[in-house]
Amino acid sequence: MSFDLSVFSNKNIILAVTGGIAAYKSAILVRRLKDYGFNVRVVMTHGAQAFITPLTFQALSGNPVHTELLNPEAEAGMGHIELARWADLVLVAPASCDTIAKFAAGLADDLLSTLYLATKVPVWIAPAMNQQMWAAKATQRNLNTLVEDGVHVIMPDAGSQACGDVGLGRMPEPEDLAEQVKDYFHQAQRALAEKFGLLAGKRVTITAGPTREAIDPVRYISNHSTGKMGFAIAAACYTAGAKVTLIAGPVSLDTPNGVKRINVSSALKMLDESLHQLEEGCDVFIATAAVADYRVAEVAEHKIKKAGDELNIALIKNPDIVATIAQQEKRPFMVGFAAETRNVEEYAAGKLVAKKLDMIACNDVSRADIGFASDQNAMTVFFADQYQLEKRDLEKASKQEIAQQLVEAIHDALNHEIEPV
Repeated sequence: MSFDLSVFSNKNIILAVTGGIAAYKSAILVRRLKDYGFNVRVVMTHGAQAFITPLTFQALSGNPVHTELLNPEAEAGMGHIELARWADLVLVAPASCDTIAKFAAGLADDLLSTLYLATKVPVWIAPAMNQQMWAAKATQRNLNTLVEDGVHVIMPDAGSQACGDVGLGRMPEPEDLAEQVKDYFHQAQRALAEKFGLLAGKRVTITAGPTREAIDPVRYISNHSTGKMGFAIAAACYTAGAKVTLIAGPVSLDTPNGVKRINVSSALKMLDESLHQLEEGCDVFIATAAVADYRVAEVAEHKIKKAGDELNIALIKNPDIVATIAQQEKRPFMVGFAAETRNVEEYAAGKLVAKKLDMIACNDVSRADIGFASDQNAMTVFFADQYQLEKRDLEKASKQEIAQQLVEAIHDALNHEIEPV
């Protein structure tokens, strides 16, 4: 499976800088991490600020620097809790002898030591100190405690030190540390692909959310779709090893990790982007978007003023995106969705045949517990006859769980022996 730097765009790194001359290397380390696409926030101890200023790290990271345990500007003043929830990895570089001792003893008297105790994510430390301090029994005992607690210790380099001594204790070069962080997330991605690699190597395009069809510059026709189901499927496909492009209507959702997102508004723009993705290469097309069936025949150039009790607007039919893609010569595996309020399975089975789909998932959006805005869903999946697969009832569960089951259904159909038509 190939990788690109975009996979790091949603990975959050806290770089903690402690007191020591090696703190100057941390400025370069921020730049290298940013070069790889990581989001970086810097935490500084008071000792670190004696060697390098917070302003330097703010300029390099593009984020405010965190220095105080109780910050009145943070939510509820609990900056350490906010940071602990934000991070995917905490890297302490340089890690001073004092900080290592605090971690080992479980002290919590400043922002960094409290953050260490509050976080659930991996913690890495890159010790940097005088060679004799590194060799001291107390330091080695503290390091062994941290290793037993699950902390990853990056061994220091040997060489001449600022104090004039020669030996172990130099912080590794920033380029080497950034490379190790990059490799860690690459390996984590590979592990996910090996575990959930049902769509490994597949190129998947997904449409999600509503469309907006303009009436005038301030009004439009739309629907209640939130895009949650489509975004959950995009995340599940990426986790399953696919290269995912998400064509999203106007929704307020964060882009899933590793997914390429293209924002559109109207049905015509969504169709244009879908056809473009087909030209770029698409193995699976998943149409979850709630596309408006009609658009305004003539969009008013200026805001329509109120005049009388009635307003007549002529509508024309929008193209059927999933049916259009299914009719293309280089046709991908087609997955449709049917959101109905009655006769759900009957309508879905009809759409499967009429639109020449390979698979369709349907749900009853009239149900209050699984409607558009809900975080849960329940679906029934039908396959085209040639796959000889029985329909599947996906019981009520979180949309993330439903998405994983849909990925499994797509995988089963793709790998099923299809009889010649």
